[in-house]
Amino acid sequence: MSDIVTVIAPVNIAVIKYWGKRDEKLILPLNDSVSATLDTSVMCAKTSVCARPDILENEIWLNGVHSSFCNQRLQNCLTEIKAIARNQKSVTDEFLSWNVRICSVNNFPTAAGLASSAAGYACLVAALAKLYKIQSDISKIARMGSGSACRSVYGGFVRWHAGVNPDGSDSIASQVADSSHWKEMRVLILVVADTKKHISSSKGMTCSVETSELLKYRVEHSVPKRVKDICEAIKDRNFSNFAEITMKDSNQFHAICLDTYPPCVYMTDVSHKIVEIVHKYNEINGDVKVAYTFDAGPNACLYLLEKDISDVLSLIRHMFPTSSNEFVKGLDAPETNKTDVLKDFPMKPLEKDLIKYVIYTKVGDGPKIINDESHLLDAQGKLV
Repeated sequence: MSDIVTVIAPVNIAVIKYWGKRDEKLILPLNDSVSATLDTSVMCAKTSVCARPDILENEIWLNGVHSSFCNQRLQNCLTEIKAIARNQKSVTDEFLSWNVRICSVNNFPTAAGLASSAAGYACLVAALAKLYKIQSDISKIARMGSGSACRSVYGGFVRWHAGVNPDGSDSIASQVADSSHWKEMRVLILVVADTKKHISSSKGMTCSVETSELLKYRVEHSVPKRVKDICEAIKDRNFSNFAEITMKDSNQFHAICLDTYPPCVYMTDVSHKIVEIVHKYNEINGDVKVAYTFDAGPNACLYLLEKDISDVLSLIRHMFPTSSNEFVKGLDAPETNKTDVLKDFPMKPLEKDLIKYVIYTKVGDGPKIINDESHLLDAQGKLV
């Protein structure tokens, strides 16, 4: 009988966005993208897998719900892993003939614009690769499940190369810098809504590719320079350049969503208020202290340095009053205080509870094998 393999994998938040595919089936992007991998101790997907002769059909359980294995992307990942294992002879033919049971959970909201599919597929592929003992670049396999999942197979700052080959063999991820390179980098995720978004990323991308003129300009002119410049900013730990490129790229991405016909609207009034607050704060400081970026959802991801966390959290608490006793989750947050900036801040606090909570985290490592007893499946391969 097989062992249970359990893996945790991180969320990644793009600073240069992936939006639009040149090949829908192979999930090949129109342009390169760059992201930061977030600390798994705060946000992660966790997946346990096993293969056994007494499992009658392939099964997957997601956040406690039995889901269909007829999902083509899921099948593609498993098929590719098995094909590599067969070629490498890493396991026996008998083992390859057995069905699998997969159990996966996220410790954060699914399908709310918080990169849940990226963490989920990176986790799944890393677990299956370990189960079948394969030696291979798993980023291109994770890409078959969810494009941005290929970036979650590495820690630190990661670049997904769009590639040019029709078969997608060169559409892989590589590490720009590891998690220890920019230790001062911190991330605040402002959760505006944790419900499922109205338009999926996949549907939105397809519509943008078909209808947005701005997307064509972005792919040809904007992204190549931005990718080069932001990778240099990361390597040089130049926060001002990193922040400006991050915000400009987020703005352009959402402009493309509005340029799509019919438009895809992911940001809300609260999202736009966050943008306004960040620019006002940077203006008052006479320096770029905070950068925002928004994926396909209303939640803001703020990049900033550790030295500014206390002041920025004070600003968020001031501008977004809350009735929550646990407003800031994640890493231990420093004490907040009424700074001079708040006394002179040119905007009035907004109404209560517009932000549900804040996740405080940092840049972290890629997927990790869990060797303790906290599996989601027991020794017989049944759900715990």
